[in-house]
Amino acid sequence: MKTIKVTTKLLSMLVVLGLTFTGCSDNESVEPEAELQDVTEMRLAAEIDEASGTMDDIAIEIYERQEQSELGRTEPNFGMPDCVTITVVFEQNFREVTIDFGTEGCYINENLLKGKIILSWERNPEAQQVFISKSLEDFYFNNKNILGSKTILKQLSNDNGNPQFTHELSLTVIWPNGAQASREGTKIREWIEGFGSGIFSDNVFKVTGNWTSTFVNGNTHTYEVMTPLRREVICYYFVSGSVDVQRTNFGGLFDYGEGNCDNQATFTFNNGETVDITLN
Repeated sequence: MKTIKVTTKLLSMLVVLGLTFTGCSDNESVEPEAELQDVTEMRLAAEIDEASGTMDDIAIEIYERQEQSELGRTEPNFGMPDCVTITVVFEQNFREVTIDFGTEGCYINENLLKGKIILSWERNPEAQQVFISKSLEDFYFNNKNILGSKTILKQLSNDNGNPQFTHELSLTVIWPNGAQASREGTKIREWIEGFGSGIFSDNVFKVTGNWTSTFVNGNTHTYEVMTPLRREVICYYFVSGSVDVQRTNFGGLFDYGEGNCDNQATFTFNNGETVDITLN
């Protein structure tokens, strides 16, 4: 097996090199440089995953704390730093919560967030399922502009007896350098640790699903979780799990490792070649 180390600096160089190569037909082999250019898109797609995951962590935490406070008839403690302003609108069985990180931004778990996340739902304490709408307003995640909305179906208890959130994705991410990609699909988050503790930092989710990322240059990648991704909210990255990635002229397995909280991952092409990837 051949292994290549891919760093952020090398990936940047490969972006430039990739522009000198024309596309391949289905019957042509993929040049190594073209494969590495595609790995650049793998890294960008992983950054979408991390931004989306962090937003989901916050949305779920705020929703749960609001609901728990109403059940207990107490003032909610959202657990956010002072730079975050949270506004709740009460209308009989309807709730709208605006999470405002300000125009200058606010650091949450070492990530700089700007703008607003807005949640809304019809409140029924007896319901076994709740639909939550999530929208973004002038939102930035570590200087990446994120546009779009989500719907979230919360199940109070899945087949394993755990709370579960099914996210329907529709997002566009714009990087400071002009790179752009959209994301459509479904992610299922099973809450496997920390539920009901009232402590944000002990939450752990198991993530499955499938989705498509489309880049501004027209490249489209399809993704399917093969080994459930482990999301620990105290870590910026997934700590384990793997995703099958396919497109017209190449494919392979993106692997986050075996449980360490770090920015290291690997991508193994269908031909067996493996590259190490350092995530931003």
